[in-house]
Amino acid sequence: MHPNQVSEISNSAPTAEINFGYLWMIASIAAMGGLLFGYDWVVIGGAKPFYEACFHLVSPQQIGWANSCALIGCFTGALAGGWIGNHFGRRNTLILSAFLFTASSLLTGWSHSFPTFIAWRIFGGVAIGLASNISPLYIAEISPAQWRGRLVSLNQLSIVIGILGAQIVNWRIAQPVSPGATMEAIASSWNAQFGWRWMFTAVAAPAVLFFLLALVIPESPRWLFMRRKEELAVQILTRIGGARYAQTEATNILESLSATQLSGIRWTEVVAPGVRRLLLIGIVLVVLQQWSGINVLFNYAQEIYRAAGYGLNDILFNIVITGLINLVFTLIAIQLVDRWGRRSLMLFGCLGVGASHLLAAAAYKLGQHGSWVLLLTLCAIACYALSLAPVTWVLISEIFPNRIRGVAISIAVAGLWIASFLLTYTFPFLDGSFGTGNVFLLYALVCFAGAAFIYRYVPETTQRSLEQIEASQSQAQ
Repeated sequence: MHPNQVSEISNSAPTAEINFGYLWMIASIAAMGGLLFGYDWVVIGGAKPFYEACFHLVSPQQIGWANSCALIGCFTGALAGGWIGNHFGRRNTLILSAFLFTASSLLTGWSHSFPTFIAWRIFGGVAIGLASNISPLYIAEISPAQWRGRLVSLNQLSIVIGILGAQIVNWRIAQPVSPGATMEAIASSWNAQFGWRWMFTAVAAPAVLFFLLALVIPESPRWLFMRRKEELAVQILTRIGGARYAQTEATNILESLSATQLSGIRWTEVVAPGVRRLLLIGIVLVVLQQWSGINVLFNYAQEIYRAAGYGLNDILFNIVITGLINLVFTLIAIQLVDRWGRRSLMLFGCLGVGASHLLAAAAYKLGQHGSWVLLLTLCAIACYALSLAPVTWVLISEIFPNRIRGVAISIAVAGLWIASFLLTYTFPFLDGSFGTGNVFLLYALVCFAGAAFIYRYVPETTQRSLEQIEASQSQAQ
């Protein structure tokens, strides 16, 4: 099948029969994992100057390690999430991640030594890794084909809301800092003694709410079929789309899960020739999402905007603006993802982010700092929010066969966190060695290479059931 080919909408779930209220409710609860992921991931950007002063961090190694250590936990959580999700269920894994978010936010915020801060930050990363794996997987498995893109994109919308929430909390908690304040002056301020601690602690409230709400959502019907709990699975499918929808979906799912497939998963199956190709596509997509450089704009915003001539107070306000742009264009993406198709949005995003980075690199080299850099970074974030941010999660939740989807997504998301660690850890060194303009140029080249890869290898999955996608992949091998 040619990648551009889009099959017709599945008729197994007439729109009139879908219980939209129930469907959106359980998808929104699952997407709260994304909200906590977004908050916990970005809160460090605003807290950074204050915990660095508190712990007297001065070397690039210490700064890079503090900013990227959580990614060790993200990798561990993402990799373990596939096994935990397959053995104990998607719902129970979401509950576990909610508990870990609650504990880690409190313990990170009130750490009184740098090693303790690092340890609990890694612990919080495990929660992020679990949520980044299971939230989109769960939503994809409960969603009718014609709504799956929008519903899985809810996870990205929640991530963006979490990011914006962290940016606003950081901005409002932080007390004004005098221009030109020394490290000693910042270290003795309320921000360094207490402010940054409350920035981390604030996420405990939504984490507790997520824990309580996750207790009432149903298990994934596809996971229940894999565990031979057909009656319960059909009950859930019936509540989502009615009796006819449940019957059709049950038939399709059972056909894709033969008797031999209902046995335990072997790792050799994940690297079998046909699946290996899909796994490579998934890994390249998540690496591209990270190496497009956008997360640098969130995690190292103060360095980027300081290099553009902004003071610390203006930097915190500019960060809130980036969050608002991120939110607005994610809302637009949710409306477009099931209309324009995954490939079109991904190609647009790669080219748009790449062009924005290229112009930002030119602005730094020509000395056109200030508002020009802010405008171009906002353009990059807008293009990213329309495409790479939400659609990557949609694609990796769709392209893998039912039987090994949980494990395959786990591997792909683990790859994402490795890529994110390399991006976040290396930025201070690249920025110091080559200059901010050249770093943006590097990220632009990555985006253009990603566009070529998507055009050549990534299949279109819009408006097709997970079973239809699996069948078309088998025919293409």
